[in-house]
Amino acid sequence: MECTVRWHDGMSFVAETGSGHLVAMDGAPEAGGRNLAPRPMEMLLAGTGGCTAFDIVMILKRGRQGISGCEVKLSAERAETDPKVFTRINMHFLVKGRNLKPEAVERAVHLSAEKYCSASIMLGKTAAITHSWEIVEG
Repeated sequence: MECTVRWHDGMSFVAETGSGHLVAMDGAPEAGGRNLAPRPMEMLLAGTGGCTAFDIVMILKRGRQGISGCEVKLSAERAETDPKVFTRINMHFLVKGRNLKPEAVERAVHLSAEKYCSASIMLGKTAAITHSWEIVEG
């Protein structure tokens, strides 16, 4: 996997991923940014959410569950001093579908957290990560 990050101007940067996609990042105004794009640490949190949501959907589809939606709400706390690593992360999954089995959803969340989601497993080295989930029928 490769990525190139280029300074654009001010405190704005553009990342070009190995798959050829562009992602903008910017700093807060108090850090010289213009608040035009997410902060790098927000991107890290969003990437973690994407990684685990991908797992949940894939696991439930393979288990022939009638999943029609998946949302994960992440909230994080960071250390007060540098390096301001994540110290706590909560992930709450809203899994939508018809007749989803609670044990299948619980298993998918557990497998993602313990085996498949590289991003959250890596962040778990510095942050206490908690998971919760609910099923939305439909």
